[in-house]
Amino acid sequence: MSIESIQTLARAEMAAVDVLIRAELRSDVLLINQISEHIIAAGGKRLRPMLTVVAARAAGYTGQDHTALAAIIEFIHTATLLHDDVVDESDLRRGRKTANALWGNAPSVLVGDFLYSRAFQLMVGLDSMAIQKRLANTTNRIAEGEVLQLLHVHNPDTDEAAYLNVIERKTAELFSAATGLAVHLAGADASTCAAMDAYGLHLGMAFQIADDVLDYVGDADALGKNLGDDLAEGKATLPLIHALGLAEDDVRARLRLIIATGDATAMPEVLSAITRSESLRYCTDKARFHAESAKAALQVLPDSPWKQALADLANYSVARNH
Repeated sequence: MSIESIQTLARAEMAAVDVLIRAELRSDVLLINQISEHIIAAGGKRLRPMLTVVAARAAGYTGQDHTALAAIIEFIHTATLLHDDVVDESDLRRGRKTANALWGNAPSVLVGDFLYSRAFQLMVGLDSMAIQKRLANTTNRIAEGEVLQLLHVHNPDTDEAAYLNVIERKTAELFSAATGLAVHLAGADASTCAAMDAYGLHLGMAFQIADDVLDYVGDADALGKNLGDDLAEGKATLPLIHALGLAEDDVRARLRLIIATGDATAMPEVLSAITRSESLRYCTDKARFHAESAKAALQVLPDSPWKQALADLANYSVARNH
């Protein structure tokens, strides 16, 4: 099943999510509406809310609260993007100017806060302490991941373990909450919820590792962002960390300086080192391992087109080009 087929399968569900998102983003504060509309118009894959509705249906859920849960997940994700773009001083996302590039840092941070608070308002409406507790913990873990990543910026001593710790908190934790809570809504037992937590966690790890590979070899237009942004921001992601570990002493010293200074003009040197060490293959294999682990976790679910969509999303997380 292709990503387009999965989107077709979930079209009615995602249309309901989109209606709710638009309704909940409305405010009597004009600037919030302007920035919110900019975010909605940017589009994007809406992968996290789609995971939520697909996982809920795969677990046999027949109600409508998964729509609100999906919107909550998307609000939390979008809030992190707004804050990330300020921290990273990014000016391009999904092929469009970022909110901070158009309106400035302060409005972007504050609208991010608005989205977080709106997400928690929606949580209250679900009247589930288990959901509130999990998402409170999730947002806290995401914030910890953001701070950990900040501590590693321009740090050439960042190793693979530190990198994996950051992406588990920053990215995979929200994937895990999306799928784990979706089956919780369906009344799944503890072992099924745990398996779907694991599915989301592994999927998120695969997705982020693949994303970091694309930052070096992807198509800038397809990605909607500048290639080498991580390098310019002084972030040592897995391709560079792996290359650094295998490089000759003189090349290693050069790579360490590039990380420390965030020298984006040195991209050809970095790509050369990554190519010689076969780091992209190493990273892709890591991403595939997590994708396969995600698919293995799906054994707890009955066979259905929804379950197949979850398996195919795991494949897509690695095979995508943007």
